[in-house]
Formats: sequence, C-alpha cells, structure tokens
Amino acid sequence: MDPLLESLNEAQCEAVLHVDGPMLVLAGPGSGKTRVVTHRIANMRREGVAASNILALTFTNKAAEEMRARVEQLVPGEPVWVSTFHRFGSRLLRQYAEYVGLTPNFTIYDSSDARQTLARVIDTGNFKTMHYTPERIAHAISAAKNKLITADKYEPRPGSPLSQIVAEIYPAYQERLLASSAVDFDDLLLHLAVLLYKNAEIRATLDERFRYILVDEYQDTNHVQYVLLRALSVDYPNLAVTGDPDQSIYGWRGADINNILQFESDYPEVKVVRLERNYRSTKRILRVADQLIGHNLRRKQKALFTENDEGESVQLVEYANQDKEAQGIAADIAAAIASGKHKASEFAIFYRVNALSRVLESALRQAGVPYQMIRGQEFYQRKEIKNVLAYCQLINNPRDDQAVLRTINTPVRGIGRKTIERLTQHAYRYGLPLLEAAREVAQIEGLAARSAKKVAVYVSLADKLSQLAAGEVEEILGTILSESGYREYLQEGETEEDLNRLANIEELLTDARQFDEKNPGGGFLEAYLENAWLTGETDAWEAETEKVTLMTLHAAKGLEFPVVYLIAVEHGLLPHERSTSDEAQLEEERRLAFVGITRAEEKLQLSYVIHRDFRGQRRRTVPSSFLLEMPREELELTQQSIYSNDWEESSWDDEDVSFDPEVLEASTGDFSVDPPDDEQSDTPPLQVAAAQVTTAAQLAGAAAQPQQPVSPNVFAQGMAVSHPKHGLGKIVALSGSGQNRRATVRFATAGEKRFVLAHSPLRPAGK
Repeated sequence: MDPLLESLNEAQCEAVLHVDGPMLVLAGPGSGKTRVVTHRIANMRREGVAASNILALTFTNKAAEEMRARVEQLVPGEPVWVSTFHRFGSRLLRQYAEYVGLTPNFTIYDSSDARQTLARVIDTGNFKTMHYTPERIAHAISAAKNKLITADKYEPRPGSPLSQIVAEIYPAYQERLLASSAVDFDDLLLHLAVLLYKNAEIRATLDERFRYILVDEYQDTNHVQYVLLRALSVDYPNLAVTGDPDQSIYGWRGADINNILQFESDYPEVKVVRLERNYRSTKRILRVADQLIGHNLRRKQKALFTENDEGESVQLVEYANQDKEAQGIAADIAAAIASGKHKASEFAIFYRVNALSRVLESALRQAGVPYQMIRGQEFYQRKEIKNVLAYCQLINNPRDDQAVLRTINTPVRGIGRKTIERLTQHAYRYGLPLLEAAREVAQIEGLAARSAKKVAVYVSLADKLSQLAAGEVEEILGTILSESGYREYLQEGETEEDLNRLANIEELLTDARQFDEKNPGGGFLEAYLENAWLTGETDAWEAETEKVTLMTLHAAKGLEFPVVYLIAVEHGLLPHERSTSDEAQLEEERRLAFVGITRAEEKLQLSYVIHRDFRGQRRRTVPSSFLLEMPREELELTQQSIYSNDWEESSWDDEDVSFDPEVLEASTGDFSVDPPDDEQSDTPPLQVAAAQVTTAAQLAGAAAQPQQPVSPNVFAQGMAVSHPKHGLGKIVALSGSGQNRRATVRFATAGEKRFVLAHSPLRPAGK
C-alpha cells in the first residue's frame, strides 16, 4: 500500500492522485478535505511538480498554517506557497506596486482606519450625504469593489440616491488612499485583479509561475477572487477547488455561491470528486444536518454518511428566558467538567449575533467555568495598541495620513483640532501626504506661530523615528515608547484603565520579541505590521487552552468540538428576521444553521426561549422554522420553561433588529445577512407571536374568546402557521379550493396533521 494513500478512503485517493487539469472536490463537513489538499500537494511533489509552481489558497491564517505544517511534514524541503487570499494579494501587490500607483511599503488600513479616511474625505470635500452615514457609504463602496467595479467605472443607478452619493465620493476616497500609499482590505485583491486584466505580460508571467493552484473553501470566494483565479489559470488550467455549497455563509460579505455551482460550466473538462463520508459527527447529528440542508435548492447533491456511532439524540431544549437558558447550559458544562466526563476545551456555545453572548458570559462566570470569546482582531484594535502601531506605520510608510492623525497629538502635544484641520485642508488642496503638509507648516495661512512650532517638533520626532526602520521590532517599539513620551504618559495615569493600557503595551513588546525570535536580524517591520493588519477572525482562538469557546456561527466554520450548544434557535434570530422575505437569504441562514450543527462531534443541544430580552426590549419568541425541517425522531424535546403571561407583548421591528453591520456586529465582521442592494428593503417586519406553549387554562380562555376565521386563500405552501394546541407548524401540502381547501401541516411535536382550512383554528404565524 502506498504510504501516502493508506489513511485515505477511495474518494479521497481519487482526488489526491489527480494532477493535471481542473478538479472540483465537493467536500461535506468533516470529510477530511484538508487531508486531501495536503496529500495532493505531496503527491504532485512526488510526481515531479516543482514546489515553486504550486500555490494553495485558503481564507484563514489558522487554516493556512495548519496546511503549511502538514505539507512540510509530508514533503520536507522546499516550501510550497500556502497563504490566505489577502496575504497572497499583499505580497504580489508589493512586487507590482508601481503599476497600480502605490509604493511597495504601502499601508493596509483595517475597517476602522478606512472608514475614518472616508469620513475625512467626506468632510474635507464637503460632500452632501443626505441621511447616509459614512459606514453605509463604506459598505456600498466595498460591495462595488467585491464586484470588481473600480471608482472610474462606478455608475449610479437611476432612482438610487445612495448610489448617486457613492459615485461622487468613491473616486475621491480612492484618490486619498493612493496619496497615502494605502489600501483597504478590498483593494488588496481589487488592485491585483485589475492589474492582471490590464497587463497581459504580468498575467502570463504569474500563470507560468503558478501552474498548479489549489483553493480551499471555494464556496466563499467573491467575484474579484473568481476573476483572479481565472486569470491565473488560462495557460495552465490546473485549478483544483475544494468546497461545499452547503457551507456558503458569507454572502453578506460578497461571497458568490455561483462560483462553485457553475465551476463545471467554467471548466467543462473538470474532474468532480465527492467527499461524502463524515469522520466527525455521530449518525444522529449528521441525519439532522442532512435533512435540514436538503430543504435548500441551490446546492450540489451529496449523500452524507458516517461510520461513527449512532450517538445520543439531539437535544432540543425550551427555556423560560435567556437567563434560564444561559444558567442551564453553564450548569450542564460545570457538572460535566466536575465529573471528569469532558474538559472545558471540548465545549462550544454558538450564537447568531455577538449581542447574545453577554448573559452567557455572566452565567459561566457564576458557575466558575473558564471561557474564551472569539472576536478576531481584538488585541490589535485596542486604542493604545493602535496608537503605538501607528508610529510603526509612519516609520514604514511616511505617506500614511491615518498614522499621522493618530500620532500627531498622542500623547497630547497641544496640537489642536483647528491646527489639524488646516493641515488636512492644505494637504488635500495640494495633493500632499499629511506629513509633507506638516513640513510646510510655516506656509499655511491662519496658523499661529506657536501652533506651527508644535507641529515642527512633531515632524522632527517623525524624522528621528524613521531611522529605526531596519531595526528589530521590539527595539523599534521600545524606542517609540520612550521618544514619543507615550510610556511615561501611561505610567503617570492613576486609573485602572491606564494600568490596563500599560499592561497591554507590555504584551505588545512581548509579541514583538517573539516575532523577532522567528525573524532574526531586523528589517522585518513591514512583515510585523502586515501580520497585525491581516489577523483573522479565529486567529485568537486557543485550541489547547482549557476554556469553553463562545463564538458566532460565522466564526465557527472550520472548527469542531465534542459538545456544541446552539442557542436562540428562534424566528427572527435564526433565521434572521429580514431573511424570511428573501429566499436566497433564507437559504444562507439555513446553511449557517447547518454549519453550526455539523461542528458537533458527539453531543448537540439546540435551544430556544419563551421570551427574550434583546436590545432593551422584552420579546415573545417563536421557535425557528428550521426546527420543523429536522427529523422529529432524532430530536429529544425537553421543556424547562415555566410559562407566564405577565409581560407585554411586543414584536420584532426594523428599529429593534437592525441589519446594519455597524449596529449589529460593530466589533467583528461576521454578523448577519446584509441586503444585496445598496438600499434597505422596504418589506414590513414580520410580527412575531408568543411561543406556542399553552396551559389548560389558556386553552379554556381561548375557547371562550373565539377568533375571527381566516380566509383559506391566505395560506400558502411552506408558510409557518400556529395552532392553539399543536403550536408552530409548517404547511407541507395544499389541496382543494374555496371552502374545501385543505392543508397538511407538520408540527414540531405532533407530527403531520390535516385540516379543512375554513373550519380550522390555524393562523399564519404571528397573526
């Protein structure tokens, strides 16, 4: 038996042994796709393909690092280029920076810095933005970039005020980024895609270099990434993509599921391999996931199976409220840890939006259960860290406006807002970087001599620090802290917050020292900054630490845990309310639930509550319609709620549940589905009824107050309906007409029931 193949199943071997020509690997969850990718690289190397001709791309740093380590273990020697898309784009852009108007030492702006730049462009240019915020405009610009629409090609849509505004601001924003020799995340790939489109020689050179391209998680690619991959696979169409349409959950971020659905049309000679054996989950968990995702239409058919044990039933637990939900989960975890049945690291709690985490954190703390929150770039986003790194950015790229604005009065140097405004206006008027404008401070009208002197002192500091560029990072940071006076400024603080900031600065120095140990000799400041700029969402996750993991469903993709709790499986949260009026968005919500379920190896608990306090409102809830799409025989329902009716009924509305990324998930990027257009939907919000858990007294009260009949014509195929006895259900079949119109309804706890609609107590859910 070939040692390279002995641990693989038949389908995996088929994919690994394929060398030349395009290939599509449809890999279900837990099917060993990383093993296939790495073993395939090892096989290609064995078949004589040079390491320099192989490029492997994925979406997270952790996935890239894992893949790189596995390949090195299988075929030691010359390394294969394994990278995230954005690191790949950054590296090539530095090589070809001059072709797109950048300098090789360009700065990468995170979303916060990019939006501050945009806001400054709007203010300085006196653009009229009506009621649209800079965040909304930034989102529209990002959407355009992901569709490969450059500033000079952007055309406003008739009747769309937002697109009219974007058409004016987008070019000015891009012009300022280039003046600062800076890019936002979208630009890393947009500039490269445009370069390959316009420059046939560079495209051919890179196509020749990367003769074999492997892409992981292909279902998450956007249009720009699609164009990049197509451009690099013209002369050598050896593009092998691995992915699963059922796990495409980033449509709001620009991912286009059509890329993987139409791959066979793009490459008619493609070899298709299906990885359908799941090595992760029990049979029961897999059956629940498989039946749920089967309700989606836009997918590639797969027959998932596993040889793992049957396992225990999937738990479906109803709690009275979110406090009881959190306390119940915390108690379960604490008991399992105390008994020695599980370690803390074996548990994960998933939720749809970060706003749901607060009560979980409180319950876990009270139960004495250690936990870690996954929020991505949190460390590098702290104010004091960004301040110090801004000095580093200025050393690396003196044209960086954002670095100047962050450092010019940090710590306080008496340079006021008016002085900075005049500097900015001067820079924009003459097309200068801010630091260059500061050098001309004596020529700026309206600036007092005292203010000009303070600016000149800052320029001298920047010039002095610029001489550090070739040093080791820890040394650079230490010098910045002392020369700028920032360390002394923090040391003089007496509050606990000041002490915490000082501790974070010490942690940054430790981080720099560890980086220097891996990159000795100095001269790697740019690489260090790039590492901070491109820190991924789950890079902060520590797999080996003995803590329970809390994260959003979006962040959970690619991970696995023995025990998973998926909370708030409720209408309006999962699926998200606005998605219910759009079938494409509803399918993505279903894929998101599928991803969460398939992270579980041994035990899965789904839960919902009778009422939930969310964003300052107490709301009645309805269990998610997705629960009706799961096999009833695999779910074990436990009702831990004590129903009470002593609170006011309310409903979800656009004000309560916002779909704006800046409102719902400001600290991460992984929030909820965003509308495909640049205008918010005018669809009225669905009114959500109370959870259908009734007592005998309530049934009697309902009987005493009969409701008005509902017209049979109101009901539609697939509609969620409620029944006073059976609770929430879903119409699975309709027949007849007029007063004889009949419906077959599937209920979560009562199975399928048939009704003559004109004489039934059925109501559309929420009515």
